[in-house]
Amino acid sequence: MSGRIDKPIVHFEGPAASVIHAEIAQFIQWFNDSQHDALLDPLLRAGIAHLWFLTLHPFEDGNGRIGRLIMDLALAQAEGNTVRLYAMSRTINKHRQRYYEVIEQTQKGDVDITRWLIWFVEMLQLSVQEALTLIEQTVFKARYWQHFEQSRLNAEQIKVLNRMLDGDFSDGINNSQYKAVASISRATATRHLAQLTSLGFLEANNAGGRSTRYKLPAI
Repeated sequence: MSGRIDKPIVHFEGPAASVIHAEIAQFIQWFNDSQHDALLDPLLRAGIAHLWFLTLHPFEDGNGRIGRLIMDLALAQAEGNTVRLYAMSRTINKHRQRYYEVIEQTQKGDVDITRWLIWFVEMLQLSVQEALTLIEQTVFKARYWQHFEQSRLNAEQIKVLNRMLDGDFSDGINNSQYKAVASISRATATRHLAQLTSLGFLEANNAGGRSTRYKLPAI
C-alpha cells in the first residue's frame, strides 16, 4: 500500500495466510527442481523466481530484499559461479520506480509475465554493461598511472585527474570545473591545466578561451 493512512492505495493483495505455507513449499520445490530443467532458460528462471516470491509476499517486511537474494542465487546457479562482477540488485534499485510499475502491472494482469521478463532481461543487460564499463575504467586508470608519474603533480592535480579517471567529466573538464573540484583560484587552475597539458596528462581541444576543455589522452 501507499498514500495516506486514511485513504491508502492498494497496489497488490497477496495470497491469504491460510495458503502461504503450501504456496511457499510449492515455490521451493519448483526452485530446486527447475535448476536442472533443460527446457527452462536459467536467466529467465531468475526472473520468474523473483516475481513468484514477491507475488507470494510471505513476510510483513523484507520481501523485496529476500526476493533479490533469491534472484542473485538463481543467477549464480546459472553461471555456476558464486562470484559475479555485476550487481543486478543495484541496477534494479537505480530504476526502482519502473521496477515497481512493471511488477504491479504484471501482478494485476493475467498469467502472461512476458512484460516482466523483457524488463528483467533489459536490466540484466544493463547491469552487465555497467560492470564492463567499470572494469574498462579501472583498467584504464591503472594503465594511466603506470604511464604517468604522480610524483610530478601536486595533490589538487591528482585529485582532479582521479575524478576524471573514475568517469566524471566524460566530455572533458574546463577551467571553472577544475577550479571547483580542486578548490583553488581561477588563476591557479589555469596554471595547473597548462602544466598538465604540457606534461601530457591532459589534452586540450581547439576551442580556445573559456570554451577550452581538457580530456584524458588515449593510452
